[in-house]
Amino acid sequence: MVREEIVDGFQNAPHRSLYHALGLTREELERPLIGIVSSYNEIVPGHMNLDKITEAVKRGVLMAGGTPIVFPAIAVCDGIAMGHRGMKYSLITRDIIADSTEAMVLAHGFDGLVMIPNCDKNVPGLLMAAARINIPTIFVSGGPMLAGKVNGKRTSLSSMFEAVGAYTAGKLDDEGLRKCEEGTCPTCGSCSGMYTANSMNCLTEVLGMGLKGNGTIPAVYSARLELAKRAGMQVMELVRKNIRPRDIMTEAAIRNAFTADMALGCSTNSMLHLPAIANECGVRWNIDMANEISEKTPNICHLAPAGPTYMEDLNETGGVYAVLKEISKLGLLDTSVMTCTGKTLGENIEDSVNLNEEVIRPVERPYSKTGGIAVLKGNIAPDGCVVKRSAVAPEMLCHEGPAKVFDSEEEAIKSIYAGKIEKGDVVVIRYEGPAGGPGMREMLSPTSAIAGMGLDKDVALITDGRFSGATRGAAIGHVSPEAVRGGLIAYVKDGDIISINIPEYSIELKVSEEEIERRKAEMPVKVKTDIKGCLKRYADLVSSADKGAVINEF
Repeated sequence: MVREEIVDGFQNAPHRSLYHALGLTREELERPLIGIVSSYNEIVPGHMNLDKITEAVKRGVLMAGGTPIVFPAIAVCDGIAMGHRGMKYSLITRDIIADSTEAMVLAHGFDGLVMIPNCDKNVPGLLMAAARINIPTIFVSGGPMLAGKVNGKRTSLSSMFEAVGAYTAGKLDDEGLRKCEEGTCPTCGSCSGMYTANSMNCLTEVLGMGLKGNGTIPAVYSARLELAKRAGMQVMELVRKNIRPRDIMTEAAIRNAFTADMALGCSTNSMLHLPAIANECGVRWNIDMANEISEKTPNICHLAPAGPTYMEDLNETGGVYAVLKEISKLGLLDTSVMTCTGKTLGENIEDSVNLNEEVIRPVERPYSKTGGIAVLKGNIAPDGCVVKRSAVAPEMLCHEGPAKVFDSEEEAIKSIYAGKIEKGDVVVIRYEGPAGGPGMREMLSPTSAIAGMGLDKDVALITDGRFSGATRGAAIGHVSPEAVRGGLIAYVKDGDIISINIPEYSIELKVSEEEIERRKAEMPVKVKTDIKGCLKRYADLVSSADKGAVINEF
């Protein structure tokens, strides 16, 4: 309908005159206009190659008879933004990306879209936009970084953050830190482990919005350019058949994505992004369903930071399709769902083969019989909290210890680096939630500092903020309700005993109800009064983490 309103017909001659001002010919305007949403920039390593991807997509569109028109989307590098006020702006960009893309598309007369994202909030933001706009759309990401190599061992960004902890603890000298710094991130691309960006790019394949290899072909491989050309050609097929995002991202497809998430051991951030995407698709999704799916779904991949394999290994082993083929043996997927290939998921994965059973374990001998993510509930998180249990040491699956409470990430980091965290502690970081932060900062720095100091098998962390997909250890985020909204986490004191039982999906603050009521009367909730601009608007409008930290709840 957008094209008819803006491009076609005598009444739109003024609009067409402005298209001619762009140098478009009458012949080009008679072809389908394909918007190419390019997230290229020169500050995000995962996006510095997207100019090449964009040109390849344009060629594909032209080869298939369309007219490609490029416009931009923003992206923040979570690694660069980590550990300072910049991280307050990361999650909010998901909605800025969705909103600005909606505005650009509906203000101009596009027949179809190719989304070119790569990093953490950029992928879900454009998936949200695709569902909201609902014209034929396909995704092609920029691809993952190759693993780094330090002292002969492969490594990734999470190891770099842990190196800072090791340096602070005196376990690494200046030269060792420099070697890590220069060898950890060797190429462009999204960071090489199963962190948030790669999780979401893989799940884009599962959702049916990206072609095979979208999540795993390394950024520096020429096959990535071939994939981009195919995406440009395939969007024309979607336009001809009028296959739209909400025809593809159905409730069944979203359930498939949660299932694949469990098998792959994706980032806990998927528990924010998948509900937000579902919301835009008009699908109500309760994160409690994650545990039900997890109970049935074996975790068959241990990519960094959970294990020693990387995205390039998953690609060489058969990629996301091989994972889906493996778990389909258990009847866990709805393989009848439509995808952007114009075929069903079952048809897509039919010929997939697992080429390395140590990278993708057979379902008969998984890393664990349950999925990689767990949602815990208890008095401190009655609406839920999330942990990447596939990255938790076995000895920390059940833990009970005294709280060390901090009202910001900065306070926690200072205490960790000062050596004030002891074995057995439960570090509590509050007022970092979606509204309280605001922005729900990822906190890779404190978790990595603890891991780098050798305490990841002895110390748990809980927060109403969130943790990076690069985090390992008993790091429990998304505590809901958050502190600023009166959640019980606001009333925890140093020394309180917190009990965590991940296999039983429980988390409890062992303080009497009477004492809690006394504290609520004595401890006012801390509300930041110095925030402004887009952070202020976000804090006022954002939902709780258990609902996906969405702005527009349907």
